[in-house]
Amino acid sequence: MATSMNDNLKYFTSPKPQPTSHWYSPETGTYHSKHPPVNLPTDPFLDVVSHIFSKPHNGVSALIDSTSGHTIPYSHLYPLVKSMASGLHQMGISQGNVVLILLPNSIYFPVIVFGVLYLGAVVTTMNPLSTLPEIKKQTLDSNATLAFTLPDCLGKFHQLGIRAIAVPETGGFDLKQIGVSDFDKLIGERNPISVPRPVIRQEDTAAIMYSSGTTGTCKGVVLSHRNLISMIELFVRFEASQYEYSSEENVHLVVMPMFHIYGLSHFVLGLLSLGSTVVVMRKFDADEMVKATGRYRVTHFTAVPPLLVALTVKAKCVEGGVWKSLKQVCCGAAPVTRKSIEDFVQTLPHVDFIQGYGMTESTAVGSRGFNTEKCRKHTSMGLMAPNMEAKVVDWVTGSFLPPGKSGELWLRGPAVMKGYLNNPEATAITIDEHGWLRTGDIVCFDEEGYLHILDRLKEIIKYKGFQIAPAELEAVLVTHPDILDAAVTSAKDEEAGEVPMAFVLKRQGSLLSEAAVRDYVAMQVAPYKKVRKVVFTNSIPRSAAGKILRRELRGLISRI
Repeated sequence: MATSMNDNLKYFTSPKPQPTSHWYSPETGTYHSKHPPVNLPTDPFLDVVSHIFSKPHNGVSALIDSTSGHTIPYSHLYPLVKSMASGLHQMGISQGNVVLILLPNSIYFPVIVFGVLYLGAVVTTMNPLSTLPEIKKQTLDSNATLAFTLPDCLGKFHQLGIRAIAVPETGGFDLKQIGVSDFDKLIGERNPISVPRPVIRQEDTAAIMYSSGTTGTCKGVVLSHRNLISMIELFVRFEASQYEYSSEENVHLVVMPMFHIYGLSHFVLGLLSLGSTVVVMRKFDADEMVKATGRYRVTHFTAVPPLLVALTVKAKCVEGGVWKSLKQVCCGAAPVTRKSIEDFVQTLPHVDFIQGYGMTESTAVGSRGFNTEKCRKHTSMGLMAPNMEAKVVDWVTGSFLPPGKSGELWLRGPAVMKGYLNNPEATAITIDEHGWLRTGDIVCFDEEGYLHILDRLKEIIKYKGFQIAPAELEAVLVTHPDILDAAVTSAKDEEAGEVPMAFVLKRQGSLLSEAAVRDYVAMQVAPYKKVRKVVFTNSIPRSAAGKILRRELRGLISRI
């Protein structure tokens, strides 16, 4: 699969593989990054907003709506943030308050996030397709006092007794005018009051993101300003430093949801410290993706596996001029097949294809693709990020494993979360006393230090990059009067990667159908969480402790 690198994609250095002694210690079983360490800010009184806006650059257009073309220039971005903070302050939002953002991608999204963090308040995000019970659960768990959402969702928050501000899907910014809606007033005040900045420490909580972790239902991942600053330096800014071309020339097309940890880290926060242009697609449309790529001369595109396939298909049938500007495509959030990678690389050989690995619990920091003229490993997750450490652990014996051997990945470093919100038990299970984060992913490092994901110990299902907790769907299923027991696992799907599949034990004599089970779940969960396949069974395989044996379920799938 030898293909030539675009001249614009040269790295400053093309290091030869180092002996493993430089990046792997057999005495401790610790893997170190092959990259040199990055100096992180040491000032304990530093917030992520101040950190981002302290970075000098000559960027012109910060955020562009891909459909309307409405643009937020960099010269307007910080004034908008301060106006947002001023308005929120007048509404009573202060340090430590939690603000929920339930929105699709929008050029407004970063402005809201920055405005909240500017005050020392805390951001929590949700999929805009979430149901009322899901919203209620997260607002209660996070103690959110204010929400930003779409006009059509205001009623849900009114039912919950939570103040909500409607954010228009379209529209442009004009600092000279004051609109009539609450949101217009927040971002368009002629003379916003000067908000006294609270003392914000790096260790203070900045965001609560929800993740299934290694097992069980969704839990609130508590991320500090330090975590977010580390992410910006070790992930976004470090990667940018590896290329000859200026970050200010880069145009990133955003399809990944901004409410997801990757979208929040990369597109809402990190790239805006570089002066790059972020072109925002409110929702994915293959034809719009092609138009936006040509119209804005997109250089970088981040995808989940189904989007990579869609991009490849479009690249085969749309004339090549549209793709000339494209320099790099990164795929993440879910496993991608070797066939999909080979198909893409053969279709667009001038584009650098990489993958990356990270978790919500590691603030999206883990590893990142690193191709050079001499070493191109498209199927790997790349090299460990600077300042991060890893171990590969035998999940049966607990012994540490060397390169070439597979085991559970453990991570440690400044990007690892503070812990799970109000859940010390889950935190203790996930992070040991030495700060090692158990990821639940089965991996191996090859002899050149590249990370390869092989399987998962954890139970979550990855549907088009979205996480689905089987336990959450099982809790819904067993509330049906005709269902005695249920177990959910993943089934492979060519388009989505994985889909939820339910094994159901129904009451004797029940006429419950597969369609009825699917419909019952669909009424209570977000669309992406719907059960797609149902199998009726005489028993659910469980351990002596009552834990569902999902590996046995997956074995049953292969025989169906």
